[in-house]
Amino acid sequence: MHYLTGMRNLILLLPFILFSCTPESGEATAAETMTDPPVAMAAAPTPDSLLRHAVLFSFKEDSYPAGVAAVEAAFRALPGKIPEIHSFEWGTNNSPENLAQGYTHMFFLTFLSEADRAVYLPHPAHKAFGEVLGPHLDQVLVLDYWAQQ
Repeated sequence: MHYLTGMRNLILLLPFILFSCTPESGEATAAETMTDPPVAMAAAPTPDSLLRHAVLFSFKEDSYPAGVAAVEAAFRALPGKIPEIHSFEWGTNNSPENLAQGYTHMFFLTFLSEADRAVYLPHPAHKAFGEVLGPHLDQVLVLDYWAQQ
């Protein structure tokens, strides 16, 4: 009977004994080891920040609907032609605030580096897109920024 009581007490005290031991220089405590992420997770590469390229267009009135549809299709094709584009999305304005100043379309590209953007800007596929866009474009606004959180 006393043996079982002693074992129960040892089992109850074991975590306190383990966590109170001071490790040798460079060794992790049991508590540190339990809270550290697995090595595979810590080694996964993730970019510190992303370079965003936001492009807004307004179109000439006589370009609707066929010309604008051609511009949309040409821009949507760019990620398949320029591998440096990390991600891409686009859409048309639906804001109820009436602050769009005539801009109707936004195309949003993400690059992992300025070097990737530097490949994109003079890329032949981007230049060809400009040829499709040109006759239909009324105004353009382009903003690039490093995403911050």
